[in-house]
Amino acid sequence: MSQIALPLDSGEAAPSRIVVGAGNRAAVDALSHPQDWPFRTAVLLGPPRSGKSLLARWFAAQGHGEAIDGAQEWDETDLFHRWNRAQEDGRPLLLVADGEAWDIALPDLRSRLGGSLQLAITAPDDAMVAELIAAHAEQRRLALADGAAHYLVPRLTRSYAAIERVVSEIDRISLERKAPATLSVWRDALDAVEGPEQARLL
Repeated sequence: MSQIALPLDSGEAAPSRIVVGAGNRAAVDALSHPQDWPFRTAVLLGPPRSGKSLLARWFAAQGHGEAIDGAQEWDETDLFHRWNRAQEDGRPLLLVADGEAWDIALPDLRSRLGGSLQLAITAPDDAMVAELIAAHAEQRRLALADGAAHYLVPRLTRSYAAIERVVSEIDRISLERKAPATLSVWRDALDAVEGPEQARLL
């Protein structure tokens, strides 16, 4: 397991690092070498809360090229012109979109991006889930008692959003009860995110 520091002035609530693991290592490696991209362009897809925006910010901050986050919301003609400019200027272009597929209506843009590098963030493995739990807790300045990852990892859906939400619930419940984030808090937070344990076992 590794991580990328984010030396960006993004406020106290923003993450200070990107966890690099099984779900995103291939994408991170490719983003580190934009000189190898076909047509100087890459498309990064992935599920909600999977760190796509953080990777886009890191890519741009490294001076690797231009990053457009939420590209599926942009005017497609404008994106087509950005693609052309990347070819003319030789400056890599990273387009980030939500989900597993991006339905592009403009034929010219669809054909150009079809030949560009396709990157995807996939589900995290157990080691990455554990590291993401630690990272989200660190971001919230939440002290988790020993054994949190051991308890939570096998019970959590392999969803970046669920991982983030369960840590948020642990933090909320711990503050409401004015109690340390120990087993009873983990269990109730997990029930809030995944549903009651008895139902999950059926």
